[in-house]
Amino acid sequence: MSFFFLNDFSHHLRDIKDPEHPYSLEELKVITEDAVEVDDHRSYVRVTFTPTVEHCSMATIIGLCLRVKLMRSLPSRYKVDIRVAPGSHATEAAVNKQLNDKERVAAALENPNLLDMVDECLAPSYN
Repeated sequence: MSFFFLNDFSHHLRDIKDPEHPYSLEELKVITEDAVEVDDHRSYVRVTFTPTVEHCSMATIIGLCLRVKLMRSLPSRYKVDIRVAPGSHATEAAVNKQLNDKERVAAALENPNLLDMVDECLAPSYN
């Protein structure tokens, strides 16, 4: 694991805005540096996030934002695994399945409303 790469990588994720709150995912403790695992030799990244509440209706949107940010930031050789933290969401298995299914992700990104929401969460903040 490359420590420099991990720090650089975590820096990019921490600025993602929450879809419902005027705070970043880092400020809400949805994403932490410890939640990002990078295996540069195997071209593998896993991000485990913790929704703010067990029934968070935006969990899949948050995961989609994380996935899109990684897709846009990493070389295509990387396999990305996005997961909700074990026990942190009422429909954990369903959310994890959605976030890691290529066809479902592609279909979600074809929806202009969802894509606008993701782009808004990923837009730079100048505060």
